[in-house]
Amino acid sequence: MGLQEIERKFLVAGDFRAEASGASRIIQGFLSSTPGRTVRVRVRGDRGYITVKGPARGLTRFEWEKEIPVGEAEVLLRLCEPGMIDKTRWLVPSADGHTWEVDEFHGDNEGLVVAEIELGSEAEEFERPAWLGREVTGERRYFNSSLTKCPYKDWK
Repeated sequence: MGLQEIERKFLVAGDFRAEASGASRIIQGFLSSTPGRTVRVRVRGDRGYITVKGPARGLTRFEWEKEIPVGEAEVLLRLCEPGMIDKTRWLVPSADGHTWEVDEFHGDNEGLVVAEIELGSEAEEFERPAWLGREVTGERRYFNSSLTKCPYKDWK
């Protein structure tokens, strides 16, 4: 059984907060971050998750996620590779029925803000809000797994 994720990622070039319907803090690490396969552990609020992602084929990739007890997620975070992701995820509903996930990074990635949208197909149309910037889908340095190794503060 496999689940497919079709996602596009953009930089944020304007203020989205007035349109946000909610926000939550996320701390995550990677048990494995090899190209083509990542195993992520995440604490989001009072919930824990483990996620396996496969290689991207165009905009599509395999993704499997399971909620786990937050205490177990916190233990697994201690086993993760060096570098943690700390971010606030804002949910921004769009008039076309999609919801943008806008990640405002903290710590070593402070200043980086990206927006993601999940689609039903690679060809699906969507409304681009005024605050949306340049598309960075597929640019590895914007992957969370890459940001743990080469954080935004070190980009030149």
